[in-house]
Amino acid sequence: MAIQPIRLFGDPVLRTPAEPVVDFDKELRKLVKDLTDTMMDAPGAGLAAPQIGVGLRVFTYYVDEQLGHVVNPSLDLSDELDEEGEEGCLSFPGLTYPTPRAIRAVAKGFDMHGEPVTLEGTELMARCFQHETDHLDGVLFIDRMDLKQRKLAMKAIREAEWSGLAAPVVKVSPHTTGGRAL
Repeated sequence: MAIQPIRLFGDPVLRTPAEPVVDFDKELRKLVKDLTDTMMDAPGAGLAAPQIGVGLRVFTYYVDEQLGHVVNPSLDLSDELDEEGEEGCLSFPGLTYPTPRAIRAVAKGFDMHGEPVTLEGTELMARCFQHETDHLDGVLFIDRMDLKQRKLAMKAIREAEWSGLAAPVVKVSPHTTGGRAL
């Protein structure tokens, strides 16, 4: 097993769009194995390469006992109304929030050997495809929330034990110059 550390919210790699895979080689197969092992260990429903610090367009999924991966995915979303459902993310440990998603999605891409794949998902699988493809575009699930939910999420993130976003406590002395404490 090759379990990798999962990058947490605040890491710049999570906001950087991933590059397309061009080499379907041994390195890619190792990446898919690392993603799968890490996702299963977490455990999670999906994991995108940027979440383990790799800027390539690859994600794995494990939903309804279906395990797989997609390389260089593109999504076709249904015209059906968005469904708001609880969503979490391994890069935001312990937090879940209502997040709107299309209820049906078709993911097209390739497997790790370069063979074309087309996967259709509804409900949780569709949500997973959208969530993981967003990661590959540098978009996080909090970006999909309405303003009220996003504010609640940001407050919870700042208060989370794992977060590095807590405002630093600065002790101000009465002896300051130019706004800087002496």
